[in-house]
Amino acid sequence: MSAAQVPLRGVTGKLGVDLCEVNVLSQGVAPFRVKPLMVERVWGFHDLKPWYAYTSETAIGEAWLSGDHCVVETGPLAGKTLDEAAEAETPALLGAKSNGSAWEHFPLLVKYLFPKEKLSVQVHPDDDFAAKFGGTTQAKTECWYVLEAEPNAGILLGLKPGTSKDDVRRAIGDGTLEQLMVRVPVAAGDMVYVSAGTMHALEPGAVILEIQQNSDTTYRLYDYGRPRELHLERGLEVLKLETDAGKVVPQAIAGGERLIQVPHFTVERRVLTDEAQAVTSRGAECLVTLSGSGTVSSAAGDVELIAGAAVIVPATVGSYSLVGDAVVVRAFVG
Repeated sequence: MSAAQVPLRGVTGKLGVDLCEVNVLSQGVAPFRVKPLMVERVWGFHDLKPWYAYTSETAIGEAWLSGDHCVVETGPLAGKTLDEAAEAETPALLGAKSNGSAWEHFPLLVKYLFPKEKLSVQVHPDDDFAAKFGGTTQAKTECWYVLEAEPNAGILLGLKPGTSKDDVRRAIGDGTLEQLMVRVPVAAGDMVYVSAGTMHALEPGAVILEIQQNSDTTYRLYDYGRPRELHLERGLEVLKLETDAGKVVPQAIAGGERLIQVPHFTVERRVLTDEAQAVTSRGAECLVTLSGSGTVSSAAGDVELIAGAAVIVPATVGSYSLVGDAVVVRAFVG
């Protein structure tokens, strides 16, 4: 499957799973690593070094680390997509939501963003809007952890006080939308919360680790003259004039720091050493190794941590330990 052919969840049907493999997870499966999926974006790069030894004739803007169509690399489910693994035994891999209902897909989409040009000015629906319209509309609250930033790097996040939706509509028409938005300078180590309904745009000059609800629903309001579809009416409908988006101050925890904790996800940054860190898992989790290497160990088995790739910790693992010489981001719901 090429980068341009990545299907969106909710648009295609579920993929089949061989019956002889349905009980693999129920027997207890160790944390497993998934292969990054490179996704074409017009604003991306053709060469992803030094983050990945990857070049492409098409521009690559994202590396999906926990997407439904990322392929499992290790363990008994190797060769299957993450979505196929989840369909094989949903409770064992995904656990249950806080309200007791079952997850249907891995709840978080984690990815690197490599913007060479400005992204479109866009907005995403919240949970209430998604529940109202259903179908291919999924809620998308996200956060951006800045891994690298050039001097004067920044993002556009939210609207200036007093701006109305009529102002936004007029500014889209005359090309002055940026003048209505708040520009936030960013540096390596910043965590930015982008709550659903917040108008935003990512500028070039930074590499971002994005953690979000597992959704690719985006309403594009302005695209700097690129010939792509805009979603003006639906975007204005979900747009919130005031939100709680912005930078988040990290909190110290054992082994690292908590970067953000909101109802949709918690994200931690952990620094691994030769002394093992014991972790009590919180349902299905995603571990992303930013640098170095290490090991995730559990009663069900071990898996190696490799820079640039994600390890999925199934909900049934319960507890595990981290050891090595690495910097790891841990993401889970709640």
